[in-house]
Amino acid sequence: MKKFIQEDFLLQTDYAKELYHNFAKNQPIIDFHSHLPVNEIAENRNFANLTKIWIQGDHYKWRAMRALGIEEKYITGNASDAEKFQKWAETVPYSLRNPLYHWTHLELSRYFGIDELLDAKSASDIYRDCNKQLENPDFSPQNLIQRMNVEVVCTTDDPLDDLRYHSQLAESDYPVNVLPTFRPDGLIDIDNVGFIDYLNALSRITSIKITDFDSLKEAIRKRVDYFHKNGCRLSDHGLSHAYGFEYTEDQVNTILSLRFEEKSISKKEVAIYKTAILNTLGQLYHEKNWVMQLHLGPIRNTNEAILNKVGIDAGVDSIGDYQHAEQLASFLNQLNMKDSLPKTILYNSNPSDNEVFATMAGNFTREGIKSKVQFGAAWWFLDQKQGIENQLNTLSNIGLLSCSVGMLTDSRSLLSFPRHEYFRRVLCNMLGNDLKEGLLPNDIEWIGKIVEDITYNNAKTFFQFPSTIKNS
Repeated sequence: MKKFIQEDFLLQTDYAKELYHNFAKNQPIIDFHSHLPVNEIAENRNFANLTKIWIQGDHYKWRAMRALGIEEKYITGNASDAEKFQKWAETVPYSLRNPLYHWTHLELSRYFGIDELLDAKSASDIYRDCNKQLENPDFSPQNLIQRMNVEVVCTTDDPLDDLRYHSQLAESDYPVNVLPTFRPDGLIDIDNVGFIDYLNALSRITSIKITDFDSLKEAIRKRVDYFHKNGCRLSDHGLSHAYGFEYTEDQVNTILSLRFEEKSISKKEVAIYKTAILNTLGQLYHEKNWVMQLHLGPIRNTNEAILNKVGIDAGVDSIGDYQHAEQLASFLNQLNMKDSLPKTILYNSNPSDNEVFATMAGNFTREGIKSKVQFGAAWWFLDQKQGIENQLNTLSNIGLLSCSVGMLTDSRSLLSFPRHEYFRRVLCNMLGNDLKEGLLPNDIEWIGKIVEDITYNNAKTFFQFPSTIKNS
């Protein structure tokens, strides 16, 4: 059988092929948002088998397997790794037209040189072949990242993290910059049952007794300073929606006092607190010249039975249908009016919000910065071919595609970096089709430069990482 992932995969025109192979393919990767476990990168131990590195923790695959009615023991349960892989292999042929089908075969090809289709019959041989390769030092986490021409990886880290693994990597001769990202969910979620415990932990780590809003802000500033010292240049927020209410510091102090006393607070008080803390954080990010990422709109942990059995990130989240425009506009405007709006990337989980987010991004600009507020890449359920095309088309129609900072993996898997290749192929195919139809001038050098900017140059300029290539 002719191999599936060919040289010109997804490239439908000669223009697309030229754009991809001459301008996109060899650009370094700046993966500015991932959930890779930094300890695995720093410890650099080879994975025991293909299930451990490829299926364990991948809720995209879990959802597909559950959709086929596969028993949970073969997904997150106590079945052997070989049995779990076999069940995944049996699932793959049924995932036709799901992005998993493309990603699966792209990853097998790029990392393991396997061009055979994965199915029930090929599973045993592919599992054995890949496991043998995984024993090789070339398949250690650090080498797997380097092999994909990765220049920067940003992990996602709690403000309480000591960042020792980032420090270990920074002090080593590893040429890839592995940098932390500030993810302060614990500071924001005042309605979480563990909120007071979290603040107590923050008090201990900063040696600041948190009794009110001022002392809380002092403790947060101390952690932001610590993260900045360790190379952090981005924050990330996973929210159902933005918060842009009017508030006073007296109100925030009253709300915190109620929470410290373990008294109930209203939904409006929760929203006021979250607005205040997000404003505080935004101002700190602006001072540090960080980029603020807002991932908005999912509804999480919808299946309580699975949640209780597996825990969070079990693959039972979905797209939410929240109202975003008014509160998001207010939040961004509050910061902007204080001249404290940081560079920002907006990501929506609901495709019906594409135009809302794209137009919102264009409202807040700054001289000397290309697209200070970005309409971010297709995210989560949308980071497949159609979702990427929709995001690119919306950005093109409403903003400037040429200013985009491009793609990210948003992944926990070390084998997910070919998603950058996937994005680049989709981008080049779209531009190639426009060239073929006469919608763009036949100036391949200029359009190629735009491709280089989207896939690398814009991100390098926008994020201003402390040392993009450590050993240069």
